[in-house]
Amino acid sequence: MKKLLTAIVCAFLLTVLLTACGGGAPASVPAEEPKEETAAPAEEASAAAETEEEEENTGDASLDDPLNQDGIGEKELLVVSFGTSYNDSRRLTIGAIEKALQAAYPDWSVRRAFTSQIIIDHVKSRDGEEIDNVTEALDRALANGVKYLVVQPTHLMTGFEYTDLENELAEYADAFEQIVLSKPVLASETDFTVVEEALVAETSSYDDGETAICLMGHGTEAESNAVYAKMQAVFKESGNENYYVGTVEAEPSVEDVLAAVKAGNYRRVVLRPMMIVAGDHANNDMAGDDEDSWKSIFRKAGYEVECVVEGLGQMEAIQALILIHAGNAISQIK
Repeated sequence: MKKLLTAIVCAFLLTVLLTACGGGAPASVPAEEPKEETAAPAEEASAAAETEEEEENTGDASLDDPLNQDGIGEKELLVVSFGTSYNDSRRLTIGAIEKALQAAYPDWSVRRAFTSQIIIDHVKSRDGEEIDNVTEALDRALANGVKYLVVQPTHLMTGFEYTDLENELAEYADAFEQIVLSKPVLASETDFTVVEEALVAETSSYDDGETAICLMGHGTEAESNAVYAKMQAVFKESGNENYYVGTVEAEPSVEDVLAAVKAGNYRRVVLRPMMIVAGDHANNDMAGDDEDSWKSIFRKAGYEVECVVEGLGQMEAIQALILIHAGNAISQIK
């Protein structure tokens, strides 16, 4: 028994010695537990996916104006967008909105900021185009001697991105004579009607009684996700019952939209993004060839599918709506 105890003790001491010499954690010190990973917001996750999955040719970035010039005077109209690395869509949507704002309000210098740093960094590394984030744009405005700042978001709703923007602007409240944050696209009952009528007019050529128009929104975990159900209700109330609204990141899902379409007598489905830009979600999640894209799902269900890869920002009616919001914000400058 004494020999057995001696052997056990020796074995234990040898194990401790080998562990210490082998570079592992000492027996008396517990190994450090792995740190919990912080999940990126859905919007930035989407931006990361966009930079990874986009097609090689997304258009000529040199045709786009990042609007980061200096020497702009005392009044600035800062257009804040989530952003996209799809060059053509950026120019045709965000760029078109910016140009419309500049034409409508020539006494104000229109400038650009994106909220997605992932997209900003990707566009810079790939195309050499430098786009300001919100902080950079605000600091640039200060350096330029801007006194009156109106911020016009191109966000669809008052979600997390809009709230973050509002909070950052609050930190600069004393830096300018006056700052006014304008409304997002869908801010009132009238806005919903304008967007609904614009989409119906844009897709009127498909009105043959056999076609369902399915609109893909982004979706959010914020309470503002209710705008999609609201938009669906507006379509129904106006008699446009062949229009269906879903999201890629929240509810209603593509499965919900498919179930609703199946309840009707449709032969064809037209897919179109209900987003300001036509970026990764529109090109891949909606119109892509992967089996889980909206196009593939509806084709598998037996429908003829047509994809319209155009962002809301390309539509003049949407641009005009944003001009109205900006005008209301500018009118608050005293």
